[in-house]
Amino acid sequence: MESRSLRLLEFNRVLETLSTYAVSEAGAAACLDVRPLKDVEAVSSSVRELRQAAQWIGESQIRLSAFPSLDGLFANLDVKHEHLDHDDLFALRIVFGQAETVRESLKNFDDRGWDELGRVLFSAPWPQTAVSGINRCLDPDGRIRDESSPELSDVRREIRNIHQRCTRKVKDFVLREDLSNALQDDFITISSDRYVMPLKANFKGRVKGIIHDYSQTGETCYFEPMFLVEMNNRLQELKREEREEELKVLRYLTGLVRRERDGVLGVYKSLVALDVLMAKVAYGEALDGRAVDVREGAVPTLKGARHPLLATGGNVHPLNISFTETTRSLVISGGNAGGKTVCLKTLGLCALMALSGLPVPVEEGSVLPPWSNVFVVMGDEQSLDESVSTFTAQISYIRRVWDSVDENTLFILDEFGAGTDPTQGAALAQAVIDSLLEREAMSVVATHFPALKAYAMATEGVRAACVLFDPRTKQPLFELAYDQVGASIALDVAKENGLPEEILDRAERYLLMDGSDTTAVLDRLNELAVEREKEIREAESVRRKMQHKHDKLEADFEQRKGKLLKDIQGQAQDVVRQWKQDRISRKQAQKKLADARETLVSTGDKAEKAVEKAFSFDDLEPGMKVTYTAWNREGDVVEINKRKKQAKVDVGGVAMWVKAEHLQPAGGSGGSKPSSGKGSAPKAKPADSLVTLRLDLRGRRADEALAELDRFLDEALLKGAGRLEIVHGRGTGALRREVHDFLKHYPAVSSFSLAPEDQGGDGMTEVLLT
Repeated sequence: MESRSLRLLEFNRVLETLSTYAVSEAGAAACLDVRPLKDVEAVSSSVRELRQAAQWIGESQIRLSAFPSLDGLFANLDVKHEHLDHDDLFALRIVFGQAETVRESLKNFDDRGWDELGRVLFSAPWPQTAVSGINRCLDPDGRIRDESSPELSDVRREIRNIHQRCTRKVKDFVLREDLSNALQDDFITISSDRYVMPLKANFKGRVKGIIHDYSQTGETCYFEPMFLVEMNNRLQELKREEREEELKVLRYLTGLVRRERDGVLGVYKSLVALDVLMAKVAYGEALDGRAVDVREGAVPTLKGARHPLLATGGNVHPLNISFTETTRSLVISGGNAGGKTVCLKTLGLCALMALSGLPVPVEEGSVLPPWSNVFVVMGDEQSLDESVSTFTAQISYIRRVWDSVDENTLFILDEFGAGTDPTQGAALAQAVIDSLLEREAMSVVATHFPALKAYAMATEGVRAACVLFDPRTKQPLFELAYDQVGASIALDVAKENGLPEEILDRAERYLLMDGSDTTAVLDRLNELAVEREKEIREAESVRRKMQHKHDKLEADFEQRKGKLLKDIQGQAQDVVRQWKQDRISRKQAQKKLADARETLVSTGDKAEKAVEKAFSFDDLEPGMKVTYTAWNREGDVVEINKRKKQAKVDVGGVAMWVKAEHLQPAGGSGGSKPSSGKGSAPKAKPADSLVTLRLDLRGRRADEALAELDRFLDEALLKGAGRLEIVHGRGTGALRREVHDFLKHYPAVSSFSLAPEDQGGDGMTEVLLT
């Protein structure tokens, strides 16, 4: 891939942002080295890898912690007589620990078939001997354990004994000589790697011994009494022996690592690769992006594409960039500052990201072909030092890369030919596009040339598009309309940016004198295109809404059908069981089975009709007349609760909150506005005649009790109950408070209070439903 293209499309800035999501220095460096892949299978593999990683991370909540770089460690291993130090081995322990954690996590998802993730984590042989040796010899803080070798354990045990003897002797000496007032701090401390007493300076002559040092203030001297000299000398010998034994352990562990070098390196590289992969997933979440399929022969389609460097900001306008089966070139026209260059850069940068296995800020359904080259002519490329104009630089670049252009090429041309005579520049641009079509390369071109606009509308294999402007304000809408050309509106842009009126007036007169002003026609085309795009968006919104409703109804129907089938199967099994136990005759069994089968057919028909008639929440609006299926009574929708997806329905003076699936259109057809006459629903029943249901929550935990209460309230509404009795017991009152707090926020609860003392008192709550 051309490095110049990567630079012009600012691919490096994408990688810099990606690297901030890595947890290790090695991972961040690897992020900066990401490049587009030329092999389509490699691209597809990286796409699968990204999708599998996103699923795994989402389900397992696995995360990496920072781990050290091992590059210097492997350099040391290659030197024959060198050994790894404490820091090297501790770094290995951290890497092995993280690698083991993520490998174990992925093993829990063996049944998911995440082969690409398995390739990342399990391709290298696991260095079991080195891992076991390091874990046995190093503690979690990186220190060498006593039990690493018998000799080291013995030496350290003797060192601890000397410490205890020194401490005991100093305490006894201080008490015997009454020197507690002479000590500046604790009884004993260490100076110059020897046990000493911290004496106040004015007491140093009272005891025989050696002064090793003074404090910075000079008030304390670190004094080694003579009775500690021999033990301190022995301590130095033991410290030397300890270092020798530790060195033996380090050399032993280095040997283990050196013997399994390939496995150790493979584990480290796998962990770095996983760090990069997790950085991609995190970057995708920040971008609201996703992996884009790259397929041979695919028609380039980016739905809802946002420029990757702008996608994390606010108020970014998504673009739908699409070719057709017969299109190889897209020519975009329209006014200055309308977003043509952004559109070109969005396509180019999204393509580079997709080919690199990175998440792309687009919507589902986007797809790209496996372009092996992306060439870019963009911006002011003149060089005063080399006496090269913009036009000359563009020509030189095309000449240089022309032999590499083939059917797997995307060529981006931004205002090509604008640096010379418009007539000749347009002719050159058309010739370049013709030649690209002959080589079956794909191209996207931004232009202001009228001749190139006409060429795009008339040439087979070329599709015209334009950026849209608000017909009233002339402000850019940052949308693309296809099979349409746009006006350049240079005078409007100049006016918007404060060009003096006298200059604008003269420009308009010259334009009229020229006789080539097509502004009115193009403005009308722009206005029609804006209206068409609005209609397309509205139609797409309706389509998505209807699809969502269809999917929901279908899922609900399948759920009901499954439950019904399960019930009928249970009845049939019960009949067979009774027949085998001789509780009923064969004839009775056959009749019961026939009845069950008939029930299945008739109930299935009813369920299917109910699903066909069921409302979705989006169908409801205040004032509609509906039927509440639990009571089989008509009522009016009074209010909508969008958060809970419920509607408040007035059924003959009784107002209640119900879910949309419990409603049907009044009269069995679509909803209608209420008539001015009275509803036919009956008046509300008096409180004494309301159906009463009871729920006992005693002995439940709060979360279980509230979940049961929520289900109970829903069932009570379906059954038409008006009064409930919630038994929660007295106890500490904690469960009662949780129940009351829940009832306060439940829409269908009209009121609640504690029961009279003779009916349960504060151990039961009575609830009245609306």
